[in-house]
Amino acid sequence: MNTAIDLIENVQVQAIIGPETSGEANFIADLGGKAQVPIVSFSATSPSLSSALSPFFIRTAYNDSAQMKAIAAIVQAFGWREAVPVYEDTNYGNGIVPYLIDDFQAINTRVPYRSVISPNASDDEILAELYKLMTMQTRVFIVHMLPTLGSRLFLKAMEVGMMTEGYVWIITDGLTNLLSSMDPSVINSMEGVLGVRPHVSRSKKLQSFEVSWKRRFIQENPDMENSDLDIFVLWAYDTAWALAMAAEKVAGVNSSSQQHKLSLNTSSVESLQVSKIGLELRQEILNTQFQGLSGEFKLVDGQLQSSIFRIVNVVGSGEKDIGFWTPSNGIFRSLNLNMTGTYSSSKDNLRAIIWPGDSTTVPKGWEIPTNGKKLKVGVPVKDGFTDFVNSQWDSTSNSYRVTGYCIDVFDAVMDTLPYSVPYEYIPFAKADHTSAGTYDDMIYQVHLQGYLFHDEQKYDVVVGDTTIIANRSLYVDFTLPYTESGVSMVAPIKADDRMNGLIFLKPLRYDLWLTIGGFFVFTGFVIWVLEHRINEEFRGPPRHQVGMIFWFSFSTMVFSHQEKVVSNRARFILIIWLFVVLILTSSYTASLTSMLTVQQLGPTVTDVQELLKNGENVGYQDGSFVFDLLKQMNFDDSKLKAYNSEDALDEGLSKGTANGGFAAAFDEIPYLNLFLSKYCSKYTMVGPTYKTDGFGFVFPIGSSLVGDVSRAVLNVTEGDKMIQIEKMWFPDTNCPGSSTTKSSVSLTPNSFWVLFLITGVASLLALLAFLIEFFWTHKNTWSIDPEATLWKRIVNMARHFDRKDFTCFTFRNQELQDKNTTGATGVASVPMSPTIISQHTTGNFVFSDDQATTSTGTSHRSSSDPISEEISNTTEQSQEISTPMELSNQEIMMPRSPEETNGKN
Repeated sequence: MNTAIDLIENVQVQAIIGPETSGEANFIADLGGKAQVPIVSFSATSPSLSSALSPFFIRTAYNDSAQMKAIAAIVQAFGWREAVPVYEDTNYGNGIVPYLIDDFQAINTRVPYRSVISPNASDDEILAELYKLMTMQTRVFIVHMLPTLGSRLFLKAMEVGMMTEGYVWIITDGLTNLLSSMDPSVINSMEGVLGVRPHVSRSKKLQSFEVSWKRRFIQENPDMENSDLDIFVLWAYDTAWALAMAAEKVAGVNSSSQQHKLSLNTSSVESLQVSKIGLELRQEILNTQFQGLSGEFKLVDGQLQSSIFRIVNVVGSGEKDIGFWTPSNGIFRSLNLNMTGTYSSSKDNLRAIIWPGDSTTVPKGWEIPTNGKKLKVGVPVKDGFTDFVNSQWDSTSNSYRVTGYCIDVFDAVMDTLPYSVPYEYIPFAKADHTSAGTYDDMIYQVHLQGYLFHDEQKYDVVVGDTTIIANRSLYVDFTLPYTESGVSMVAPIKADDRMNGLIFLKPLRYDLWLTIGGFFVFTGFVIWVLEHRINEEFRGPPRHQVGMIFWFSFSTMVFSHQEKVVSNRARFILIIWLFVVLILTSSYTASLTSMLTVQQLGPTVTDVQELLKNGENVGYQDGSFVFDLLKQMNFDDSKLKAYNSEDALDEGLSKGTANGGFAAAFDEIPYLNLFLSKYCSKYTMVGPTYKTDGFGFVFPIGSSLVGDVSRAVLNVTEGDKMIQIEKMWFPDTNCPGSSTTKSSVSLTPNSFWVLFLITGVASLLALLAFLIEFFWTHKNTWSIDPEATLWKRIVNMARHFDRKDFTCFTFRNQELQDKNTTGATGVASVPMSPTIISQHTTGNFVFSDDQATTSTGTSHRSSSDPISEEISNTTEQSQEISTPMELSNQEIMMPRSPEETNGKN
């Protein structure tokens, strides 16, 4: 400090190269700012120094924080989840800690402890700190020290056995850059250490300088063997060169100084000269760019920018390169400045490494200390569902006896680990041996264990029926689950419906019954329309015809119809309808058979909305997170009833809401499976499964055990050991009323809509085709009386529809039969003109004179009906040879033409 003041005050220097350490640079930078004299340092690398705080401080070296990302990349490559920084208690050592922690957080690596050692610490103090580190689980240490303290640290670490297999030591460039100048005994103690340091390209200029340097160094120091260049020598050379270049640019400016009184915090100096060229010289230094011995010399924000770091491994009496790190590409085995692609943090990109203890096996980064305490494993204390975990107080031995399915799984998992982990079970209980709180309270004890200022007894692990859910994972880590996941609902089973007298209606839902009945009537009506004019079996009195419509259609249900259909359209409709009926009857028979032969175990409640709508009470296990889940489903607090055992759950479901119980209960699937194994004949699991991740073991966030225990969980759950544990705690029960039997569901129209569509469309098309043909044939009847009303025209068309269609072959065959029958009995037929078509009514007719009246005296002949008039005239002509004849439901047959008669003869 005094030297700097003397240089500025007496020598009147315009710039200062130095100081060597960051602590000295902190004061001198402030002094240079007051005198406006640039302070240029090639070795003060602490991040606490910056041009932003001290404008006249210029760093021609790398900031220590730049290498933290390279160190974090190494830690990430090997998957170490914890690391302890070991640094000296100086401005140089403390400066990197915030940056190191930030970079470790970015890769999810935890810093459980910081080891700070004073530069003036004695050997005993160093040993005490190392012994403290040995009692911890973490085995990854980041050392940031100057060589003086670092050499002592590694010698003591070797002495206490911390340079053996399983340990990881990573040093920063403060030590790595000066490895060549350290004592061989120190290098020997650092066997297996990894280090990072700035990469220097081998240029011709550098090679030439090395030759000259070694020649002169040997001449001036004949007793020293090591003449290797380190990065600080190169930075010093480039710094002097840059300052010389800047000074040349301002050489023409008057270098005299003005006197100013400055109040300084020193008793020896009351005033300093302020340089007139300091501002210009500072700017020229910042703008200087050239290719130096260490690489490109270019200052950004008042300091040299980092680019590439070499990763070295201390082996034997020296070091070897194992890879490189760049900000853009990460870790790579060989350097390629033109490399493009994604960032890499793979350990496979590094060359073979020799670890402490001359080991080639990658350390896992943590160990259970042999001189440490056992893991404190917390277990819950509960009254019900003790098959999972049961903590019983034994007054005889004055200790707890912990058993259960979860305990056996944890024991099996820990036995699977490739190393021994001592642990002990500590129930989460009060002094009276009752539960000390909820599961969340117990899990939070693991979170508190990570804070050293807590003096209470906390848990390292929690084992039990602890469910993995999101809000818990915010403050603890879980292993992989070892049970089935999810929350579901259990409800009582309905009574067996087989004793119900109306069960025969249940196979089909009411709307399907109505649909089938409608199609029966519709199909019967269509066939009647198609057959009425041409088929005697579909004629008769109105009541007879209505009955025929229903009889014919419904008789097809059992295929017992005896009426023949003669129309092709009716046959087509009937074929389709019989196929539909066959499918319907087969489905009905199968469904009814299932209902009568299989025991129906349908639940009394089917979904959550039904519970909410009916205001039913709902059960949940006391202390479970399911309570919060039910609140999210909009259940009111007054409707939620807690239970704490299987028997309490059975009692609540048996009572129901009306008697103070609950209609259904929600719980995790492992609990429900255990419950149903005892009460499967009374209850069943229904409804959707609400996703959870099952049961898992609880560890502090960042615990190194989580990964190994999770892998061990997979080994146990996929092996025979898990089957043995499950059979021991949850033996199979032969339950006659298995909850897997589902209630038969009534069939609906949705199952047959295609069949109904086909038969409906076919019937409508056939009916439409018939009506079009009928109206076209009798269009004259429709328009014969222009003055007739629409209703009268419809009545006339209906009368024509009600008459027989004698053009059909069915009535021609009947005419022939009647003629043959008359000839045989000697009864003469009524002669008729060949062009006359006899008319037919459904009543009894008597033809006499020129009238045709029914037996009741009602006239059925219209004055405008030419066919009736023809019949009347024919009757009058034959009165002389035939008496009036009464025709009951008979047709007046049309005689054949003479040609047809001769043909027959």
